[in-house]
Amino acid sequence: MDKQLFTVTVYSENQVGLLNQISIILTRRCLNIESVSGSASSIPGIHKFTVTCYSDRPTMEKVIKQIEKRIDVLRAFLYTDDDIVYQEIALYKVPTARLVDGGKLEKIIRHYDARILEITREYTVIEKTGHSDETEALFEVLKRYDIRQFMRSGRVAVTRDATEQVSLFLDEQERRRPTGC
Repeated sequence: MDKQLFTVTVYSENQVGLLNQISIILTRRCLNIESVSGSASSIPGIHKFTVTCYSDRPTMEKVIKQIEKRIDVLRAFLYTDDDIVYQEIALYKVPTARLVDGGKLEKIIRHYDARILEITREYTVIEKTGHSDETEALFEVLKRYDIRQFMRSGRVAVTRDATEQVSLFLDEQERRRPTGC
């Protein structure tokens, strides 16, 4: 079967050890995490983990079921790139003198829709937001200028749906709750 990049979003309360549990589930199936990010969601008290990995759909559907069995998990969802809007951020630190020589800095920044975060005599920090192929392309160009540090974030993503899927789940749970004490 063809492997493709899947994005898994996991909604939970902010509990210690949940990322470790998710990692174990993926490791048992010999799946490597390509990126991971976590933050508060749009729902107060609910946090969202976003994990990407290459696999096939049947395997990933099993992974989602296993993740949802974790007591701390409210819901988990599986997406392909077509289902979501996503970005990542990359930071590059290069010697300022190398970039200024020849006047190529401005051309590079404009061509890659990047921006400068900080310039000192010793280094310049450049930020690029985009998809991984875009941040990687800028990395390849900046390698010629002696990159001193590089860091790329995990994927951050929102669905193309009008509402947060976990909101629908929580609304349904609330309707099922018995009324009265």
